[in-house]
Amino acid sequence: MYLSHMLSVNSFYTTSMASPASLVFKVHRREPELIKPAKPTPHEFKLLSDIDDQEGLRFHIPVIQFYRHNPSVQGKDPVKIIREAIAKTLVSYYPFAGRLREGHNRKLMVECTGEGILFIEADADVTLEQFGDALQPPFPCLEELIFDVPGSSGVLNCPLLLIQVTRLKCGGFIFGLRLNHTMSDATGIVQFMAAVGEMARGATAPSVPAVWERHVLNARNPPRVTCIHREYEEVADTKGTIIPLDDMAHRSFFFGPSEISALRKLIPPHLSRCSTFEILTACLWKCRTIALQPDPTEEMRIICLVNAREKFNPPLPTGYYGNGFAFPVAVATAGELSEKPFGYALELVRKAKAEVTEEYMRSVASLMVTKGRPHFTVVRAYLVSDLRNAGFEVVDFGWGNAIYGGAAKGGVGAIPGVASFYIPFKNKKGENGIVVPFCLPAPAMERFVEELDGMLKGQLQSVQTHSKFIASSL
Repeated sequence: MYLSHMLSVNSFYTTSMASPASLVFKVHRREPELIKPAKPTPHEFKLLSDIDDQEGLRFHIPVIQFYRHNPSVQGKDPVKIIREAIAKTLVSYYPFAGRLREGHNRKLMVECTGEGILFIEADADVTLEQFGDALQPPFPCLEELIFDVPGSSGVLNCPLLLIQVTRLKCGGFIFGLRLNHTMSDATGIVQFMAAVGEMARGATAPSVPAVWERHVLNARNPPRVTCIHREYEEVADTKGTIIPLDDMAHRSFFFGPSEISALRKLIPPHLSRCSTFEILTACLWKCRTIALQPDPTEEMRIICLVNAREKFNPPLPTGYYGNGFAFPVAVATAGELSEKPFGYALELVRKAKAEVTEEYMRSVASLMVTKGRPHFTVVRAYLVSDLRNAGFEVVDFGWGNAIYGGAAKGGVGAIPGVASFYIPFKNKKGENGIVVPFCLPAPAMERFVEELDGMLKGQLQSVQTHSKFIASSL
């Protein structure tokens, strides 16, 4: 039986968004089903690592992939092919087919029950072209393209993955996925998705074997916290500066070669070797702080997700699909960020990133065990996650690379406005750059755009206003 919904969405768009401001289409959705591993798998309990089960990862995160019609696979049904490929892939990744349980001291474990992951087959009365030239968050009708099946979104005792494949009128399709973040980070879920792609294209087994081995990121016995972890400080929101959730504006910003070059001109000589990630992060932190207008004495935080896989000696095993990153933080007062030169914020971001070592990760794991697995600090914090090298866009189910692949929206968990993802993107001029979804209260968003333009003014000679800046980038 199909469930039919007429959708009308009026979303916020910057002038960078080529999608229409209002898009109306129907989604016909079959009843959700459970896909089980194609062969019998062990019924056992597997402990998550002490990095996996921290409070800040106990939520479901959405991913979305857009694929064009491909004449070379004419007549093949992406729903049927992907459904069968998932069942085959789950033989190797059978913990995904289980359910999370919680034990002593809030320790999470997977009971490998083989119950399966949630799968939804759908058809949408829309073409890729109707989404516009710039496929980027916020996406219209997202809640229908990754449907929240009632009762499925709990952390415990619920499916760990939900996948929806939606056929489009043009012959393309949308692959939507929702992941219980305690199971995997971006690297891990891309590894799983790539394995599904391989099986869909005819492989008999994934080319990269699935490695569980979560014990490698467990706390020492006895636990020993050896580093300072301000990212997990308990901070009181004394002045009401947690972002209000009403009247939120959602926009995406494109940073191409000319925008990054303009920011580089603001860097002092001793920081000239900074990475694009560090420069962009410092810029957004500074502009966002000014836009929010906090008390100058308030401490502001920037949290950078850092992949720690290569920080270990030896590195984490190839095929490890658990969470392998840290949340290092830089802290400065709002007054310092607003008034000091750009290089001040940039140096703080660099130092925070450099803190992540194998010892740092061991220390985080010990902190989790001794402090009850706390959430990272969200008060006056901004978190950035770089997805440019995760590989979402090259996941191929037989229809070629995705024309957009990655985060379905900005934000982390139930806390919109706190986080942004850096997503690889090619604009209509053919320029490779970075799309950054951003979410702020509407008045702050206006100030943010003005601040961002102020940093670039005089650097981009062809640009006179912030609206021209964003439009010219895409």
